This record gives sequence, C-alpha cells and structure tokens, in this order.
Amino acid sequence: MEFEKEKSAGYLANHMARLFAQGLHERIAPLGIVPGQFPALLALWEKDGITQKELIARVDIEQATMANTLTRMERDGLIRRTRHPSDARAQQIWLTAKAKQIRDKAYDAANTVNARALADLSAHERAFFIDCMSRVIAALQDPE
Repeated sequence: MEFEKEKSAGYLANHMARLFAQGLHERIAPLGIVPGQFPALLALWEKDGITQKELIARVDIEQATMANTLTRMERDGLIRRTRHPSDARAQQIWLTAKAKQIRDKAYDAANTVNARALADLSAHERAFFIDCMSRVIAALQDPE
C-alpha cells in the first residue's frame, strides 16, 4: 500500500497548521503570548468571565491541555481566576488588563498571517477554501 503525502488532506492540513502556528508565533511572541494560548484568548476576548468548562467547549480541546494552558496564562499575567458565585466547584476565568491591552495587536498579527497565507487566492477562492475547511472540521467533529 502506498501513501502520497502530497495528496493526503490530513498531512497537508497538519503541515499548513504548523506553518500558520509558526507565522503566528513570530508575530505574537513580542506580545508575551504563544500560539497555544491564542484560542483561549480569542474565546475570552469574545466573552470574559466564563468557566473553564465553558472555555473548553468553545476552544474544543482536552481538559488537561486547557488546565495547563490556563496555569501558564495565569503565570504570565494574562488571566485571573475567581470562585464562581453560584457553583463552588467552578472558577470563572477573567482577562487581566495586560491581556485586554494586547487584543488588537494580536488580532492584527493573526490577520497578517491569514492575509499572507491566502494572498495567492482570489476572494472567491478564499471564501471557498474557508467553507471547505469549516465543513471538513464539522465532519471530523461529528461522532460516527
């Protein structure tokens, strides 16, 4: 059986994701954040004060990975955690002033990477590409 990585959607998607992460890392490192923190920040910039469980659902990563990410983010002064007012078992995750101040620069960094990656595609091709990726993600998230 032969495997052609150049024709493998999984291989190409993984390679592309690594290149996106590398480009993003170069642009957000001066802001004091790393690509692994970016999805959590995006979710918290949309809605601050959510629980870890809500954040996991929004970002769609494993609980242990999120716990480690939040620990690093807290250490780096990007978030703070408070006891949930109505659920003693839960904590709310809040952005610090530092995290709020870097939001626009982080968005600019991500937009720059996206623009560079999609520069050779027409507007129609970009929309089609995004649509195709979204449908593939949905198919992979759908339990069999």
